[in-house]
Amino acid sequence: MFCCLSLPSKMKTDLELALECAINIYHQYAIKNPIDDYLDKSEFSQLVFLTLSMFVLLQPNMSADEYISKLFAKADSNHDGRLKFTEFLTTLNLVVIDAHNRSHGRHDHHHDASHGHDHGHDHGHDHGHDHGHGPRK
Repeated sequence: MFCCLSLPSKMKTDLELALECAINIYHQYAIKNPIDDYLDKSEFSQLVFLTLSMFVLLQPNMSADEYISKLFAKADSNHDGRLKFTEFLTTLNLVVIDAHNRSHGRHDHHHDASHGHDHGHDHGHDHGHDHGHGPRK
């Protein structure tokens, strides 16, 4: 699956490419049936199973279907049974927070960014991997 919208004369950063890819993947699934700019539950399930399977399959104490249903329910803020792009971003946020928590050995689901440890200059902890903010202690 090709994720880039265009190739400008200046190289994009990894994060810029990842964000552009997320937008393109959203649109690939949002136009399936019907052709609109929303993800219904079926389109969302397909998107998550096919593009985020490693994140979904690693959920402790929860099946992939349960996890996807919880993501969809949390993101569908207006309860219309479909996700607009800004609601879809909520699901990415929740998945990334869960993945980040797992990288720290925690399995607390769907908490906000103030999840109990400091990400100051020294991160307040050393857990065997570098976040790229300079030399490790």
